[in-house]
Amino acid sequence: MNAFYLLLGPEGALADRALAKLLAQLKDENAEITTVSAADAIVGDIADGLAPSLFSERRALIIKDLQDLPEESKDEITRYLDSPDPTMTVVFVHKGGVKGKALLDAIKKVKPEIIACEAMKKEADKESFVKDLFLDAGRKATPGAIKALVNALGNELRELQSAVSQISLDAPAGAIDEAIVDKFHQGRIETTGFDVADATIDGNLPVALVTLRSALETGTDPVMVTSAIASSLRSLAKVSGTNKGSKSFELAGQLGMAPWQIDKARRQLQSWTPRGIATAVEAIAKADADVKGAASDPIFALEKALATIAAARAAR
Repeated sequence: MNAFYLLLGPEGALADRALAKLLAQLKDENAEITTVSAADAIVGDIADGLAPSLFSERRALIIKDLQDLPEESKDEITRYLDSPDPTMTVVFVHKGGVKGKALLDAIKKVKPEIIACEAMKKEADKESFVKDLFLDAGRKATPGAIKALVNALGNELRELQSAVSQISLDAPAGAIDEAIVDKFHQGRIETTGFDVADATIDGNLPVALVTLRSALETGTDPVMVTSAIASSLRSLAKVSGTNKGSKSFELAGQLGMAPWQIDKARRQLQSWTPRGIATAVEAIAKADADVKGAASDPIFALEKALATIAAARAAR
């Protein structure tokens, strides 16, 4: 394996897939693997991860969210770049953008293998991604099955990953065709947690409640619904603090969001106030606890949260 890898771009699903492949190779080599979250790193964490080991001939350090590495820890990396250990593999995961750019430029100078993790917009790219996911799982899928799955879940690559994993495990032996995909999605485009989130954030409670029931009937876990709404609210909060004159592609790396997600959040923010967002965040946090066991009727608790959040949209 190479001494350095750089997973670069805002699409977390692509970064996860690339990282999983690298980890599998490292494990095949019996490497001792250390993972550090840059945002949580304190002085010495990176240096410790790069230090020689008495117990392993092959070692690897995975540094996630490199753009969030504290300034005081950056020289631990730059010093290592000048004199890398031939028994060590370092994998940097960076969401792109200008944040942490100086360190990123220094890493690029040592010529790492760069794996692009840019947001996917074209249907053909998403279909290629799904095809590769099936192959990763040791399964083959027909073009029609792949297209049907992208049409159903193409807005969220992580949901595509989850669907491919489920279908690969449960489908009978042989090629996975469109009929199998239709069976798993009950002959229609599956309603997802993000559909519920969109209706709720838009303040359309009747649609949100109908969509919720449809999502639950097609097998969506209530936890996925609260997760999707929480993710949407986090997006609103992130984007609310940015300069309105900044272009979405300029903010993508800094916020860890795809440009289209930023544009969507900006449209939604036109009907939200900081007070309303705070109320909504509190409501979804309670709902998350409720659906994980705190409430005797988790579905009722979730419906109540949708009502609270939809109402909060109009709060002034």
